[in-house]
Amino acid sequence: MISNLKFRSLVLGFIVLLYSCSSVQNPSSTNEKSEEFLINTIGFYNLENLFDTEDDPTKFDESSPIMEIAEGEREAVYKAKVTNMAKVIADLGSDVTGTAPALIGVCEVENFKVLQDVVNDPYLSNYNYGIIHYNSPDARSIDVALLYRKSIFRPIHSKAHELVLYSDTDRTKRRYTRDQLYVKGKLDGEEMHFIVNHWPSRRGGEKRSRPNRVNAAKLTKKIKDSIQTQDPYAKILIMGDFNDGPYNESIKEVLEAKEFSENLGIRGLYNPFEKLFKKGIGTIAWRDTWDLFDMILVSKPLIYTTDYSSYTLYQANIFNPYYLQNPKGRFKGYPFRSFADGGFTNGYSDHFPVYLYLIKKKSVDTLPSD
Repeated sequence: MISNLKFRSLVLGFIVLLYSCSSVQNPSSTNEKSEEFLINTIGFYNLENLFDTEDDPTKFDESSPIMEIAEGEREAVYKAKVTNMAKVIADLGSDVTGTAPALIGVCEVENFKVLQDVVNDPYLSNYNYGIIHYNSPDARSIDVALLYRKSIFRPIHSKAHELVLYSDTDRTKRRYTRDQLYVKGKLDGEEMHFIVNHWPSRRGGEKRSRPNRVNAAKLTKKIKDSIQTQDPYAKILIMGDFNDGPYNESIKEVLEAKEFSENLGIRGLYNPFEKLFKKGIGTIAWRDTWDLFDMILVSKPLIYTTDYSSYTLYQANIFNPYYLQNPKGRFKGYPFRSFADGGFTNGYSDHFPVYLYLIKKKSVDTLPSD
């Protein structure tokens, strides 16, 4: 939620917005009944190799970029990296809400400690973020997590779902990858479900690695279906770096995510990012081509209505301000990654973050007093 002062400044804007959708009276009408709205940002961000500076003998963390930097410089680089990540999270959606996201899923994080350092950074420390994280068996020692503002979201249940994969050359050999994180909780008292993903990479080529992401999608679908068996009207947000685009088999056929919300079945998924991709907007760039691997999919009960009595999807966006773009050279305009050529660039990530706004009417008993 946002402060009373900032919230009041948004009220008129949302009255205009909703009037354009024919859901409130004309603001110029003498019979106008002013309505106020809650608005929260939900985001996802690949933090690009957020490792600490310690060599954990139980993990393959020495492969992290920060361990390639001279030992005497690692601590300063780590602190700069943490601050850069915290700044982006704080800025996400703030041009509308005036505050940091209510929840944000993250990936490419080594452990709980690096997440603590991010949420305790001055950019975020005032927001009192909680952390939901499980250590996964990933070969690169990277995990997914969900950060949430304790004043807005109350977690009820969480679970790490293991994705079991095998080598494509030896079916008896496990290929260890990231878990999928499921979190159930209440956003301002309203029940929500979140699934945070970082699906297997395209190493070895898209075609060769495709079965791994198809299997990841099947696990995500299994989690989603289990939720909807208990409650067909559950509000579900599936977020992540899928290493696939809106057009790939995993998203389009296994999860059956739709570009358009019209005629969507009660258990269906809507992908608000597919339209952005078709406009040429992406979250990653490779060989002068944009792609969109980072998305947030939503279940039908979150799709736009004119009621607003409960949280509803308003808008989805890719966060790509100038400071997150590579400022010069061959890769100008690409996401400004943190590490390149064995060194620290003082950049951010090789992915742009994604986010969406959820809005609902503010009940009379919670309206701020003058």
